[in-house]
Amino acid sequence: MIPQGTQVLVTGAAGFLGSALVEALCARGISVRALVRRPAALGAAEIVQGDLRDPEALARACEGIDLVFHTAAKAGGWGDPAEYEAVNVGGTEALLRAAHAAGVRAFVYTSSPSVVFDGRPIEGEDERLPYARRFLADYPRTKALAEKRVLDFEGLPTLALRPHLIWGPGDRHLLPRLVARGKRLKRVGPGDPLTDTIYIDNCVHAHLLAGARLLDAPEGVAGRPFFVSDDRPVGLWTMANRLLEAAGAPTIRGRIPGNVARLAATLFEAWHRLTRNPREPLVTRFAVEQFLAPQWYDISAAKRDLGYAPIVTIEEGLEALRRSFASART
Repeated sequence: MIPQGTQVLVTGAAGFLGSALVEALCARGISVRALVRRPAALGAAEIVQGDLRDPEALARACEGIDLVFHTAAKAGGWGDPAEYEAVNVGGTEALLRAAHAAGVRAFVYTSSPSVVFDGRPIEGEDERLPYARRFLADYPRTKALAEKRVLDFEGLPTLALRPHLIWGPGDRHLLPRLVARGKRLKRVGPGDPLTDTIYIDNCVHAHLLAGARLLDAPEGVAGRPFFVSDDRPVGLWTMANRLLEAAGAPTIRGRIPGNVARLAATLFEAWHRLTRNPREPLVTRFAVEQFLAPQWYDISAAKRDLGYAPIVTIEEGLEALRRSFASART
């Protein structure tokens, strides 16, 4: 694992993955600096407030750092393309430059499997998959561009992890969105396509292994992407309902034909563009295609080259999620 005395920077440290990484590192006695846009309480971590688009903040954040975990990004299936470019691509490039100038020894980038997804089924394929030729949203498009910049960067050992559907206690995105939409939610399409997920502790574990490997022996892993998951594909709608059950929320009932959902998403997006509505449409084309296509990956490379294996099963994770919601209600 990451040796004592290592100085670590976590970007996006107030987010779901970033905060879990900070907690895990601090629990191991590792010195952590956290880059956040707004004031945040993150245990023993040193806080640097700033934005990926601020070179001075990045220089301060990287000073004296050995290892960077870059988890910050503009996510979501809708938004201003220029902002996605500025944060996900420009911000990543600026952080790479700052890290290199500061003498950082290793750089782990949190990417996404969406960089290879174009709507077609992906079933058990590995990192030899090329980047998608067409993207259904600016998030995967700019994540792909940023990942290329990271993996091609010279003078600093880098790698990219591609976790899919991170879930667990502390999630402020996936499950809250499901719960908030409540009875309006419907299954899309006729099936229950297999998908990868990754429990938050497994995702943190993968990042710690990646960082340790880059610091100790970057040969053979530097410049490469790695898919990571719970290593057990599960039906998308089955998993969504298991998450909702753990939260004590109503499960998803009823279905919408895939072609109807595609048409609705196209119309919603067109209307939002016409009216210049900055809010995300009720459904997007990117989301619909994610709902319809199987998307699970062979993680043999992460197992072999990073020593990765899940440390928490899906059942154990769901039980932890139930306990977290039960505790919040009392």
